[in-house]
Amino acid sequence: MRSVTEERKKFLMTYGAKIRLTDPLEETEGAIREAERLAKENPERYFRPDQYNNPANPKAHYETTGPEIWRQTKGRITHFVAGVGTGGTISGAGRRLKELNPDIEVIAVEPAEPLHGIAGLKFISPETKPGVYDESVVDRKIFVHIGQSCETSLRLAREEGLLVGHSAGAAMWAALKVAEEIEEGVIVVILPDSGDRYLSMGWGLK
Repeated sequence: MRSVTEERKKFLMTYGAKIRLTDPLEETEGAIREAERLAKENPERYFRPDQYNNPANPKAHYETTGPEIWRQTKGRITHFVAGVGTGGTISGAGRRLKELNPDIEVIAVEPAEPLHGIAGLKFISPETKPGVYDESVVDRKIFVHIGQSCETSLRLAREEGLLVGHSAGAAMWAALKVAEEIEEGVIVVILPDSGDRYLSMGWGLK
């Protein structure tokens, strides 16, 4: 996408990748369509993991992330909060945690509007829902705006020393809302991306 940050472009180019930019108004859907086209036209040249539809995505989180969270919290987890990009993390880890304790509340974090600007998260509609996203695992959703995401990312950097990206900021914003609602519990939130890829966006720094 043309909206991708310079840091992310340079990161890929350092590994030797050639960058193809798609219309930013098409969000990730435009990039996915371009990847599909390239893979179909050049099957001998390109391998496409297709993380939006590959069952290995949620399976990895079912077999690793979910059990790790259970072990690390000694089974005390009460709420699991994760952003929805491909849907693999929340589907796989959420399903495993539900099997271990059906009372665990699984909370999905999604952008509040289609043109949201929160890198790493996906606006979900019937037309754009990833194939691996199992919404039956989700107990409820919290919708986040870009301003809330950026504000929380900046707060994490300055108060906790954690330089995280926008999708992590969105997930933490949602987790803090959950914390305000309950008297006690163990909330686990996934912070999946690093903020060093988004510094050129400004973050509302003053």
